[in-house]
Amino acid sequence: MQHERYVHGHHESVLRSHTWRTVENSAAYLLPHLRPGLHVLDLGSGPGTITVDLAERVAPGEVVGVDAAAEIVEAARRLGEERGLRNVSFRTGNAYALDLPDDSVDIAHAHQVLQHVADPVAVLREMARVVKPGGLVAARDVDYGGTIWYPELPGMADWIRIYDAVHRGGGGEPNAGRRLGAWALAAGLADVTTSASIWGFSSPEERSWWGGLWADRALKSDFARQALEGGFAQQEDLDRISAAWREWAEHPDAWFAFPHGEVLARV
Repeated sequence: MQHERYVHGHHESVLRSHTWRTVENSAAYLLPHLRPGLHVLDLGSGPGTITVDLAERVAPGEVVGVDAAAEIVEAARRLGEERGLRNVSFRTGNAYALDLPDDSVDIAHAHQVLQHVADPVAVLREMARVVKPGGLVAARDVDYGGTIWYPELPGMADWIRIYDAVHRGGGGEPNAGRRLGAWALAAGLADVTTSASIWGFSSPEERSWWGGLWADRALKSDFARQALEGGFAQQEDLDRISAAWREWAEHPDAWFAFPHGEVLARV
């Protein structure tokens, strides 16, 4: 296993954002390629909201969600049961050594995964291994280096600086979005197509939700622990960051944009 650790952890403030995700808001680039009957791998499936959405769209095709965290896999299983889906399953697994046969799925999909692994090229190769000839490897990742916001509060600048250091200290690449195409080519994938999309937050409801979850993450998630233990921040830095997020959320003309890179590669 490569040296790496998940920056965010699974604190409630992290899952609050993960459970918002759907195919429509997090994998729209993949929508034209989904159809009934396809078999799909959702790597790094987390709480399963994208996974169950995929399952509904490709039924009666089967979808398997794979995640490294057993407790999150159990939560995803419960979600699938609540939705009454019989064509979705979840399991724990290793992104570098998937417990799936060669040429067994039509699409291998990963959302916000490659930024967290030490060797994204190896993970892409493993995804390609399980895809049938003519199938797709699909990935989407944020690019923290392209993040923009208004108003330009000093505490927000501290946040992005410290976040970058913590993420890199964990063995990941916070600016993964811009690198997806290069990683796919390095993995030996052909017919590589890249695109970009943005998550944007500006309405009062969006500001309250987005600012609130990051204000909590700054103090309570694994990001906070790793920032302190790694010497990347002091407690007063995290307090200032959390306060800045709450100030941003309350600003009537606040705006935030999270850019994402996307890659599709035909196997």
